[in-house]
Amino acid sequence: MKNDNIFLWVKAGVTGLCGAFGAAFGWLGWLAAAWVGCMVLDWLSGSAAAAAQGDWSSARARAGIWHKAGMMVVVIVAAVADQVLAMAAAYLPGLGLQLPALVLPVVLVWYIFTELGSIAENAAAMGAPVPAWLVALLAAGRRAAETARNGQETQEPR
Repeated sequence: MKNDNIFLWVKAGVTGLCGAFGAAFGWLGWLAAAWVGCMVLDWLSGSAAAAAQGDWSSARARAGIWHKAGMMVVVIVAAVADQVLAMAAAYLPGLGLQLPALVLPVVLVWYIFTELGSIAENAAAMGAPVPAWLVALLAAGRRAAETARNGQETQEPR
């Protein structure tokens, strides 16, 4: 690698960091990273939409942050539930089962589709045209995640 090309060094650094992240956390880590990115984009686009309509307030922005913090608590609960299920299955006498993550991926996918739908709504509030098929696709993805495990329905987010 040539020492005078900063872009090659940056690209190598980013590739190394992404490879290390993937090795440490796997596909579930990338799913969680996508969810965090969607949360940040939703909060930023919601703030921009409110500002564009002259309706931005620090109280509503704070409420949005508390909403995101509550989502983080739910994701932690899902991760703990997966760990408890895995430990219980592994140590049941005579079974020795190894369960993959069951709860956390479904929760993350549901939250990602919820966030993407909210981002699309925020874009529409800023005046961007949003294709109806995109809204339908995001709603269908969210419904699929809702019913992915045993047909369980979930509470509607605020």
